[in-house]
Amino acid sequence: MTDPTSSTMPDPKFDAIFVGGSAFTAGWERSRPLGVGVRDGRIAAIAQDDELRAAGGGEVVELRGGMVLAAFHDAHAHPIAGAIELLLCDVSGEPDAESTLNRIAAYAQANPDVPWIRGGGWTMSHFAGGTPSRTLLDAIVPDRPVVLLNRDHHGSWVNSRALEAAGIAKDTPDPADGRIERDADGSPSGVLHEGAMRLLDGIAPAVPDELAARALLRAQEDFFALGIVGWQDAYVGATAGVDDLLETYLAAVADGSLQARITAALWWKRGEGLGQLEQLIQKRERVASLGRSDVLLADAVKIMVDGVAENFTAAMSQPYRDPHGHSTGERGLTFLDPVQLEEALVALDDAGFSVHLHALGDRAVTASLDAIAAARRANGPTGLRHQLAHLQIVQRNDVARFAELGATANLQMLWAAVDDQLDELTFPFIAEELIARHYPLRELRDSGAVLAAGSDWPVSTADPMQAIHVAVNRAAPGAQPDPRMDPTQAIDLATALSAYTAGSARANGRSASTGALTTGLLADLVVLDTDPFEISPADIYTVNVRETRLSGEPVYWAEEA
Repeated sequence: MTDPTSSTMPDPKFDAIFVGGSAFTAGWERSRPLGVGVRDGRIAAIAQDDELRAAGGGEVVELRGGMVLAAFHDAHAHPIAGAIELLLCDVSGEPDAESTLNRIAAYAQANPDVPWIRGGGWTMSHFAGGTPSRTLLDAIVPDRPVVLLNRDHHGSWVNSRALEAAGIAKDTPDPADGRIERDADGSPSGVLHEGAMRLLDGIAPAVPDELAARALLRAQEDFFALGIVGWQDAYVGATAGVDDLLETYLAAVADGSLQARITAALWWKRGEGLGQLEQLIQKRERVASLGRSDVLLADAVKIMVDGVAENFTAAMSQPYRDPHGHSTGERGLTFLDPVQLEEALVALDDAGFSVHLHALGDRAVTASLDAIAAARRANGPTGLRHQLAHLQIVQRNDVARFAELGATANLQMLWAAVDDQLDELTFPFIAEELIARHYPLRELRDSGAVLAAGSDWPVSTADPMQAIHVAVNRAAPGAQPDPRMDPTQAIDLATALSAYTAGSARANGRSASTGALTTGLLADLVVLDTDPFEISPADIYTVNVRETRLSGEPVYWAEEA
């Protein structure tokens, strides 16, 4: 990467200068005692403070020992879906089962005229086996259907009224891509996993357009406050009770309320095969015809390859174990078989789509890389931004294939720490050798893989500094590392920051305009209140965003203490 400090000073007048602290950009090993000059919404200089002050700026932003860097981009998030939950029955902040149930009861009481109670954010580890019963909901909301997504968004907790409305009973078969959790007698117990959630499609009422629009603006505001100016929405289709999230984004472009830089990953519907390709192309062309690529792109397609380990749907190379440590013979689900996945990758690659693959288990990672290899063989080096997200378990012999195939490793770095859900619902049920392969961040970095970073919000916090803390420490803020989460797989601060800026901007198709402190790029900037390179790695999580700029204009600033 070209060193931005090598450029000559431009005309001696800036709209704004950022001085009195340090600067960082991807490609540097650490921060440097430099400032930034902005003119006409773009980065005009990265230079010494005395040069910038001498040139002058209409606005002087004093960093006060903080750090300025390119603003963050989130390469994998679900902002509208997450904010819809916040605006409905939100239980994401509840610390245990009792408080979760109390929150649901309070919401139902406060909203007596709402025909369906919807929302989500409940934590699987708060309930035995990760699967709460319908009877818990029946006791507090007996009169209306209740549908609540779990924190991972891979399962819904429902009450008896919701099951009855959908006609889900003892004799209802599991769909091919999901599972109905059942009592001993075969009756639905109250949790629908993966594709079984679709049994409620057309039954539960749609989320009103007005609510979806409010959710988008709420998410945009919250992301700006975290220093995030753009994201890749990793499920743009019929989800979260909305018929098509693309319409929500298009409406926000039309009314001018969308400011963030969005890349829509259009949803690949399971079971429809290549017949859906033409419709996806039409959606991409519709977005492109607006001429607003600064705020909305739709040149990516999302494919779910497998599920999650907590409900045994992540595709593993070795069978899951039962509670006694015995093999179950089950290795999870792949929602497309290898032939279908390769056909999809080849066709989408040929059509110019970058493919965003949910690949969590190691068997899913291998299948996804195989499919990208098939696309490379069929179509040659297209330069498209194919990426694998989550990467909870990656086999050693697959690590080098990311760089070989030009596949981006889209990391949810916050997950590289042992929490209750991992400790209670994953580790006891998988082979020891798979535990050792969790989130091999350093191996991926050292192999030359391009790293991007995303939060998967609302699955987990969207705060980049929290995720970066875990990437560097392999432990949650304030916690000590757990040896089961191999501490040698930690990465350095510069690598983590680079992934959340330039890496994610590239994954989102925006590296030509944003994501780095390079003269000529858009002045999408974030000011941190502390230079994280100057503090203990154990304190990275304490660093806060003081200000966020989009094309040089402030879109967030913290209230002064």
